[in-house]
Amino acid sequence: MRDVIRRVGPFRLRLQRDRFRILVRSIISQQISTAAARSIRVRLDELIAPERATAETLARLNHEQFRSAGLSSQKAAYLHDLSEKVRSGDVQLRQIGRKSDENVIDELVQIKGVGHWTAQMFLIFSLGRIDVFPHADLGIRTNIRHLYGLAELPDKQTCERIAAAWRPYASVASWYCWRNGDLPPQTRIVP
Repeated sequence: MRDVIRRVGPFRLRLQRDRFRILVRSIISQQISTAAARSIRVRLDELIAPERATAETLARLNHEQFRSAGLSSQKAAYLHDLSEKVRSGDVQLRQIGRKSDENVIDELVQIKGVGHWTAQMFLIFSLGRIDVFPHADLGIRTNIRHLYGLAELPDKQTCERIAAAWRPYASVASWYCWRNGDLPPQTRIVP
């Protein structure tokens, strides 16, 4: 990791403070390209303008309006569920930062379309938790493979064993793994 840190530079994590919006973005971005997700977010923002995405503004949209922004039927249902759970208080985004990592994950995964990985990304990129290790993340697994000279993508047990040395800064080390993957191929650390 020392070489990765040297090549990437100082740790700089920009937190996404709008907790509702980051969950909306996470749902929209699932299983599509970054460009497609960005286009859908822009169309959704235009649809609700001049307001911003909140549980209330999205709850007012119907299925056809979500579809007109480019969302699949399933993701439209997920955004309705997110809005409903926030409005009802089942998910309390204002107080969620006071909870343990495990309790945050438990609260978020009750939202349709939000799984363990999405909840971990929320912990890192919205709440700024520094000891979260998203072992299932493909970018993390790929970079662990490269950094540690493994023949194939590591399984959960291998990832957890390697990441044990990163504690209590697993989020920071994960960030460096992602950034190593972002480096131009000639400067990336590979075996």
